[in-house]
Amino acid sequence: MSNLKVSFLGLGVMGFPMAGHLSKAGYPVIVYNRTAQKAKDWVTTYKLDGAQVRACETVAEACEEASIVFMCVGNDNDVKEVAYQALKVMKPGSVLVDHTTASADIARELYAACTEKDIGFLDAPVSGGQAGAENGQLTVMVGGDQESYDKAEPVMSHYARHSQLLGKSGSGQLAKMMNQICIAGIVQGLSEALHFGQRADLDCNAVIDVISKGAAQSWQMENRASTMLSNTFDFGFAVDWMRKDLGIALDEARKNGSTLALTALVDQYYADVQKLGGGRWDTSSLLTRLK
Repeated sequence: MSNLKVSFLGLGVMGFPMAGHLSKAGYPVIVYNRTAQKAKDWVTTYKLDGAQVRACETVAEACEEASIVFMCVGNDNDVKEVAYQALKVMKPGSVLVDHTTASADIARELYAACTEKDIGFLDAPVSGGQAGAENGQLTVMVGGDQESYDKAEPVMSHYARHSQLLGKSGSGQLAKMMNQICIAGIVQGLSEALHFGQRADLDCNAVIDVISKGAAQSWQMENRASTMLSNTFDFGFAVDWMRKDLGIALDEARKNGSTLALTALVDQYYADVQKLGGGRWDTSSLLTRLK
């Protein structure tokens, strides 16, 4: 059992299993969730074999004893609301790690606020989706200082297959934007290929089996092509969340002068899927708008 006390704020589809991995690893874990029942459910799930876990009704209560505070909430406004409550009670030398996909601007703001209080801050968005969180196979893109990263990385390793410090504050969020830009283009390309193959009366599962062995291979092809062909979109990363992420990337592109023509187009394609009622469908549902 580790003596390092950690807190986890936000127990959604990602945070719930991520915090669970920390408990299973032997850390005393204190959790907080805006919907208190979710925190109680988490304790019920992970209070096994003498695990030191408890739920708190306020952010302050959850954070006041923690050496590392992890958070995974919804958007910039949620990040600010929760983080500034945490900073009121966090002790000097502790570290705040934000796993939310948010803007680079909020990351830089919180880094400055934490530095004033001698608290470390890492912007550390993740990739891998719900399955990656549940299986402890997330990828973590991190911005911040080496000292803070060295404190947090051994703990994050219990739910991450790989994490990497990429530069100063905001670098993690910028890397996540690159990640989502890549995914958007790949999913659209895969959708068009499957649409083309179906119209050509090909056995698309057989074709995918062949081309996935060559240069066209991708995680999306390996993990989503068959479900796309069966019209199964009730898992994974939701369209609503992807549009939030792409919006962040497009906003940043306007600031740094980069051109994201394909990303902007695919973002509008996702808007079409939302109009079809698919806001909570998996991102691979881009195929539906082609039918």
